[in-house]
Amino acid sequence: MATITQGARIGISISGNATALLSIIEEAEANGIEQLWMTQNPTSPDSLTVFAAAMSRTDRVRFGTSIVPTYPRHPLTLAQQTATVAALGPDRLRLGVGPSHRPVIEGVYGLPMEAPLAHLKEYVAVLRAALWTGTVDHQGRFFTAKATLPDPPRIPILVSALGSGAFQLAGEIADGAISWNCPPSYLLDVALPALRHGAQLAQRPTPALVAHLWVALTTDHQSVRAAARQRLASYARLPFYADMFAAAGYPVQSNGSVSDGLIDSLVVMGDDAAITARLSELLGQALDELLLTVVPMDDEAAARSRLFRLIGHL
Repeated sequence: MATITQGARIGISISGNATALLSIIEEAEANGIEQLWMTQNPTSPDSLTVFAAAMSRTDRVRFGTSIVPTYPRHPLTLAQQTATVAALGPDRLRLGVGPSHRPVIEGVYGLPMEAPLAHLKEYVAVLRAALWTGTVDHQGRFFTAKATLPDPPRIPILVSALGSGAFQLAGEIADGAISWNCPPSYLLDVALPALRHGAQLAQRPTPALVAHLWVALTTDHQSVRAAARQRLASYARLPFYADMFAAAGYPVQSNGSVSDGLIDSLVVMGDDAAITARLSELLGQALDELLLTVVPMDDEAAARSRLFRLIGHL
Protein backbone atom coordinates (compact mmCIF):
# COMPACT_ATOMS: atom_id res chain seq x y z
CA MET A 1 0.00 0.00 0.00
CA ALA A 2 1.33 3.42 -0.96
CA THR A 3 2.28 5.71 1.90
CA ILE A 4 0.19 8.88 2.16
CA THR A 5 2.56 11.79 2.64
CA GLN A 6 1.84 14.72 4.91
CA GLY A 7 1.66 16.94 1.85
CA ALA A 8 -1.21 14.86 0.50
CA ARG A 9 -3.18 15.61 3.67
CA ILE A 10 -2.74 19.38 3.41
CA GLY A 11 -4.79 21.55 1.07
CA ILE A 12 -4.56 25.28 0.49
CA SER A 13 -7.43 27.71 0.04
CA ILE A 14 -7.00 30.13 -2.85
CA SER A 15 -8.82 33.28 -3.90
CA GLY A 16 -8.66 36.05 -6.49
CA ASN A 17 -10.23 36.92 -9.81
CA ALA A 18 -10.77 34.14 -12.34
CA THR A 19 -7.69 34.91 -14.43
CA ALA A 20 -5.43 35.15 -11.38
CA LEU A 21 -6.84 31.93 -9.97
CA LEU A 22 -5.85 29.94 -13.04
CA SER A 23 -2.28 31.18 -12.72
CA ILE A 24 -2.28 30.41 -8.99
CA ILE A 25 -3.51 26.88 -9.68
CA GLU A 26 -0.77 26.26 -12.24
CA GLU A 27 1.82 27.58 -9.79
CA ALA A 28 0.49 25.32 -7.05
CA GLU A 29 0.73 22.19 -9.17
CA ALA A 30 4.22 23.12 -10.35
CA ASN A 31 5.29 23.25 -6.70
CA GLY A 32 3.81 19.85 -5.86
CA ILE A 33 0.61 20.95 -4.10
CA GLU A 34 -1.89 18.08 -4.15
CA GLN A 35 -5.13 19.75 -2.98
CA LEU A 36 -6.63 23.20 -3.56
CA TRP A 37 -9.86 24.57 -2.14
CA MET A 38 -12.07 27.52 -3.00
CA THR A 39 -14.79 29.20 -0.97
CA GLN A 40 -17.95 30.53 -2.59
CA ASN A 41 -19.58 33.83 -1.72
CA PRO A 42 -22.00 36.06 -3.63
CA THR A 43 -19.26 38.20 -5.17
CA SER A 44 -16.43 35.70 -5.75
CA PRO A 45 -15.74 33.75 -8.94
CA ASP A 46 -17.79 30.57 -9.22
CA SER A 47 -15.52 27.85 -7.86
CA LEU A 48 -16.72 25.00 -10.06
CA THR A 49 -16.39 27.13 -13.18
CA VAL A 50 -12.80 27.98 -12.24
CA PHE A 51 -12.06 24.31 -11.58
CA ALA A 52 -13.51 23.35 -14.96
CA ALA A 53 -11.14 25.76 -16.69
CA ALA A 54 -8.22 24.57 -14.55
CA MET A 55 -8.72 20.88 -15.33
CA SER A 56 -7.39 21.32 -18.87
CA ARG A 57 -4.39 23.32 -17.64
CA THR A 58 -3.27 20.88 -14.93
CA ASP A 59 -2.72 17.14 -14.60
CA ARG A 60 -2.66 16.09 -10.96
CA VAL A 61 -3.83 18.66 -8.41
CA ARG A 62 -7.19 17.88 -6.79
CA PHE A 63 -9.89 20.48 -6.21
CA GLY A 64 -12.52 20.97 -3.52
CA THR A 65 -15.30 23.46 -2.88
CA SER A 66 -15.40 24.79 0.67
CA ILE A 67 -18.24 25.37 0.29
CA VAL A 68 -21.01 25.90 -2.27
CA PRO A 69 -24.04 27.36 -0.41
CA THR A 70 -27.10 25.16 -0.71
CA TYR A 71 -29.98 27.62 -0.63
CA PRO A 72 -29.33 29.55 -3.88
CA ARG A 73 -29.10 26.44 -6.12
CA HIS A 74 -31.44 23.49 -6.58
CA PRO A 75 -29.44 20.32 -5.83
CA LEU A 76 -30.06 18.92 -9.32
CA THR A 77 -28.60 22.09 -10.83
CA LEU A 78 -25.49 21.70 -8.70
CA ALA A 79 -25.30 17.97 -9.46
CA GLN A 80 -25.38 18.70 -13.20
CA GLN A 81 -22.58 21.26 -12.93
CA THR A 82 -20.54 19.03 -10.64
CA ALA A 83 -20.85 16.01 -12.92
CA THR A 84 -19.66 18.12 -15.86
CA VAL A 85 -16.57 19.34 -14.00
CA ALA A 86 -15.82 15.87 -12.65
CA ALA A 87 -15.87 14.44 -16.17
CA LEU A 88 -13.16 16.90 -17.18
CA GLY A 89 -10.86 15.66 -14.39
CA PRO A 90 -11.78 12.18 -13.16
CA ASP A 91 -10.97 11.54 -9.48
CA ARG A 92 -9.83 15.14 -8.98
CA LEU A 93 -12.93 16.82 -7.53
CA ARG A 94 -14.61 16.86 -4.13
CA LEU A 95 -17.86 18.74 -3.59
CA GLY A 96 -18.30 20.57 -0.31
CA VAL A 97 -21.72 22.09 0.40
CA GLY A 98 -23.29 23.90 3.33
CA PRO A 99 -26.12 26.23 4.32
CA SER A 100 -23.92 29.35 4.68
CA HIS A 101 -25.24 32.05 7.05
CA ARG A 102 -28.48 33.95 7.53
CA PRO A 103 -27.03 37.41 6.67
CA VAL A 104 -25.91 35.97 3.32
CA ILE A 105 -28.90 33.80 2.43
CA GLU A 106 -31.60 36.18 3.64
CA GLY A 107 -29.74 39.49 3.46
CA VAL A 108 -28.04 39.06 0.08
CA TYR A 109 -30.12 36.50 -1.80
CA GLY A 110 -33.45 37.34 -0.17
CA LEU A 111 -34.21 33.68 0.46
CA PRO A 112 -35.74 32.29 3.66
CA MET A 113 -33.22 30.27 5.67
CA GLU A 114 -35.43 27.71 7.35
CA ALA A 115 -34.09 24.74 9.35
CA PRO A 116 -30.54 24.76 7.94
CA LEU A 117 -29.51 21.28 9.09
CA ALA A 118 -32.73 19.67 7.85
CA HIS A 119 -32.32 21.54 4.57
CA LEU A 120 -28.71 20.37 4.28
CA LYS A 121 -29.65 16.75 4.98
CA GLU A 122 -32.27 16.72 2.25
CA TYR A 123 -29.98 18.58 -0.16
CA VAL A 124 -27.25 15.97 0.27
CA ALA A 125 -29.80 13.17 -0.21
CA VAL A 126 -30.67 14.55 -3.65
CA LEU A 127 -27.01 15.13 -4.50
CA ARG A 128 -26.07 11.63 -3.38
CA ALA A 129 -28.76 10.02 -5.51
CA ALA A 130 -27.81 12.07 -8.56
CA LEU A 131 -24.02 11.85 -8.28
CA TRP A 132 -23.76 8.28 -7.02
CA THR A 133 -26.67 6.31 -8.53
CA GLY A 134 -27.65 8.57 -11.43
CA THR A 135 -31.33 8.29 -10.54
CA VAL A 136 -33.31 10.81 -8.47
CA ASP A 137 -36.94 10.44 -7.47
CA HIS A 138 -37.41 12.67 -4.45
CA GLN A 139 -40.31 14.48 -2.85
CA GLY A 140 -39.45 16.09 0.44
CA ARG A 141 -39.96 19.07 2.68
CA PHE A 142 -37.69 21.33 0.65
CA PHE A 143 -37.19 19.73 -2.76
CA THR A 144 -38.94 17.82 -5.48
CA ALA A 145 -36.58 16.21 -7.96
CA LYS A 146 -36.97 13.52 -10.60
CA ALA A 147 -34.21 12.91 -13.10
CA THR A 148 -31.72 10.47 -14.55
CA LEU A 149 -28.08 11.51 -14.90
CA PRO A 150 -25.86 9.41 -17.20
CA ASP A 151 -22.47 8.28 -15.92
CA PRO A 152 -22.70 9.47 -12.30
CA PRO A 153 -19.17 10.41 -11.17
CA ARG A 154 -19.50 9.11 -7.58
CA ILE A 155 -17.39 11.93 -6.19
CA PRO A 156 -17.03 12.61 -2.45
CA ILE A 157 -19.68 14.91 -0.96
CA LEU A 158 -18.53 16.88 2.08
CA VAL A 159 -20.50 19.28 4.27
CA SER A 160 -19.57 22.33 6.30
CA ALA A 161 -19.79 22.05 10.07
CA LEU A 162 -19.36 24.39 13.04
CA GLY A 163 -21.61 23.12 15.83
CA SER A 164 -21.84 19.62 17.27
CA GLY A 165 -25.17 19.01 15.51
CA ALA A 166 -23.64 19.76 12.14
CA PHE A 167 -20.68 17.47 12.82
CA GLN A 168 -23.05 14.69 13.85
CA LEU A 169 -25.03 15.18 10.64
CA ALA A 170 -21.80 15.03 8.65
CA GLY A 171 -21.05 11.70 10.29
CA GLU A 172 -24.46 10.42 9.24
CA ILE A 173 -24.57 11.53 5.59
CA ALA A 174 -21.30 12.92 4.24
CA ASP A 175 -17.90 11.81 3.01
CA GLY A 176 -16.23 14.48 5.09
CA ALA A 177 -16.79 17.43 7.40
CA ILE A 178 -15.17 20.77 6.57
CA SER A 179 -14.59 23.01 9.57
CA TRP A 180 -13.88 26.73 9.31
CA ASN A 181 -12.11 28.75 12.00
CA CYS A 182 -12.59 25.98 14.58
CA PRO A 183 -9.76 25.73 17.14
CA PRO A 184 -8.03 22.32 17.08
CA SER A 185 -8.96 21.67 20.72
CA TYR A 186 -12.64 22.18 19.84
CA LEU A 187 -12.31 19.84 16.88
CA LEU A 188 -10.80 17.11 19.04
CA ASP A 189 -13.07 17.55 22.07
CA VAL A 190 -16.41 18.42 20.42
CA ALA A 191 -16.39 17.94 16.66
CA LEU A 192 -14.69 14.57 16.37
CA PRO A 193 -16.85 12.81 18.99
CA ALA A 194 -19.98 14.21 17.30
CA LEU A 195 -18.73 13.11 13.88
CA ARG A 196 -18.05 9.61 15.18
CA HIS A 197 -21.43 9.46 16.93
CA GLY A 198 -23.23 10.38 13.72
CA ALA A 199 -21.37 7.69 11.83
CA GLN A 200 -22.27 5.13 14.49
CA LEU A 201 -25.94 6.09 14.30
CA ALA A 202 -25.89 5.57 10.54
CA GLN A 203 -23.76 2.42 10.83
CA ARG A 204 -21.11 3.74 8.45
CA PRO A 205 -17.40 4.55 8.69
CA THR A 206 -16.45 7.88 10.24
CA PRO A 207 -15.86 10.36 7.41
CA ALA A 208 -12.80 12.56 7.13
CA LEU A 209 -12.43 15.67 9.28
CA VAL A 210 -10.95 18.53 7.26
CA ALA A 211 -9.63 21.16 9.66
CA HIS A 212 -9.33 24.73 8.43
CA LEU A 213 -6.54 26.86 9.89
CA TRP A 214 -4.65 30.01 9.01
CA VAL A 215 -0.92 30.17 8.35
CA ALA A 216 1.57 33.06 8.52
CA LEU A 217 5.18 32.54 7.50
CA THR A 218 6.70 35.12 9.82
CA THR A 219 7.98 35.41 13.37
CA ASP A 220 6.37 38.85 13.82
CA HIS A 221 3.57 37.61 16.07
CA GLN A 222 2.14 41.04 16.80
CA SER A 223 1.68 41.86 13.12
CA VAL A 224 0.13 38.45 12.53
CA ARG A 225 -2.30 38.94 15.39
CA ALA A 226 -3.32 42.34 14.05
CA ALA A 227 -3.92 41.00 10.54
CA ALA A 228 -5.74 37.90 11.76
CA ARG A 229 -7.91 39.91 14.16
CA GLN A 230 -9.03 42.11 11.28
CA ARG A 231 -9.87 39.09 9.10
CA LEU A 232 -11.70 37.24 11.89
CA ALA A 233 -13.81 40.28 12.83
CA SER A 234 -16.35 39.57 10.10
CA TYR A 235 -16.77 35.99 11.30
CA ALA A 236 -17.28 37.12 14.90
CA ARG A 237 -20.36 39.05 13.78
CA LEU A 238 -22.04 35.90 12.45
CA PRO A 239 -24.12 34.05 15.09
CA PHE A 240 -23.04 30.54 14.05
CA TYR A 241 -19.38 31.50 14.47
CA ALA A 242 -19.90 33.46 17.68
CA ASP A 243 -21.64 30.43 19.20
CA MET A 244 -18.83 28.11 18.13
CA PHE A 245 -16.12 30.45 19.44
CA ALA A 246 -17.89 30.55 22.81
CA ALA A 247 -18.26 26.77 22.89
CA ALA A 248 -14.54 26.49 22.16
CA GLY A 249 -13.73 28.69 25.14
CA TYR A 250 -13.01 31.88 23.20
CA PRO A 251 -16.14 34.06 23.42
CA VAL A 252 -16.28 37.18 21.31
CA GLN A 253 -15.30 40.16 23.48
CA SER A 254 -17.76 42.88 24.45
CA ASN A 255 -16.34 45.22 21.79
CA GLY A 256 -16.89 42.58 19.09
CA SER A 257 -13.22 41.66 18.84
CA VAL A 258 -11.74 38.18 19.08
CA SER A 259 -9.19 37.25 21.72
CA ASP A 260 -5.47 36.64 21.32
CA GLY A 261 -6.13 33.11 22.54
CA LEU A 262 -8.49 32.39 19.65
CA ILE A 263 -6.04 33.86 17.15
CA ASP A 264 -3.14 31.85 18.52
CA SER A 265 -5.22 28.67 18.33
CA LEU A 266 -6.21 29.25 14.70
CA VAL A 267 -3.00 30.63 13.20
CA VAL A 268 0.08 28.52 12.56
CA MET A 269 2.93 31.02 12.50
CA GLY A 270 6.72 31.13 12.51
CA ASP A 271 9.59 30.23 10.23
CA ASP A 272 9.51 27.23 7.90
CA ALA A 273 10.75 24.81 10.55
CA ALA A 274 8.22 25.96 13.15
CA ILE A 275 5.34 25.75 10.71
CA THR A 276 6.37 22.30 9.48
CA ALA A 277 6.63 21.05 13.06
CA ARG A 278 3.22 22.44 14.02
CA LEU A 279 1.50 21.01 10.95
CA SER A 280 3.06 17.61 11.66
CA GLU A 281 1.82 17.83 15.25
CA LEU A 282 -1.71 18.66 14.12
CA LEU A 283 -1.79 15.81 11.61
CA GLY A 284 -0.83 13.46 14.41
CA GLN A 285 -3.87 14.47 16.48
CA ALA A 286 -6.66 12.62 14.65
CA LEU A 287 -7.23 15.46 12.19
CA ASP A 288 -7.47 13.73 8.82
CA GLU A 289 -6.66 16.74 6.66
CA LEU A 290 -5.68 20.38 7.03
CA LEU A 291 -7.06 23.22 4.91
CA LEU A 292 -4.80 26.26 5.12
CA THR A 293 -5.51 29.90 4.35
CA VAL A 294 -2.69 32.46 4.19
CA VAL A 295 -3.10 35.34 6.64
CA PRO A 296 -3.24 38.39 4.35
CA MET A 297 -0.38 40.73 5.19
CA ASP A 298 2.00 42.93 3.16
CA ASP A 299 2.59 40.63 0.19
CA GLU A 300 -0.02 37.89 0.10
CA ALA A 301 1.12 36.55 -3.28
CA ALA A 302 4.71 36.09 -2.06
CA ALA A 303 3.50 34.42 1.13
CA ARG A 304 1.28 32.07 -0.87
CA SER A 305 4.15 31.13 -3.18
CA ARG A 306 6.37 30.43 -0.20
CA LEU A 307 3.66 28.26 1.34
CA PHE A 308 3.29 26.34 -1.92
CA ARG A 309 7.01 25.55 -1.86
CA LEU A 310 6.93 24.53 1.78
CA ILE A 311 3.89 22.24 1.56
CA GLY A 312 4.90 20.87 -1.82
CA HIS A 313 8.09 19.43 -0.31
CA LEU A 314 6.48 17.70 2.67
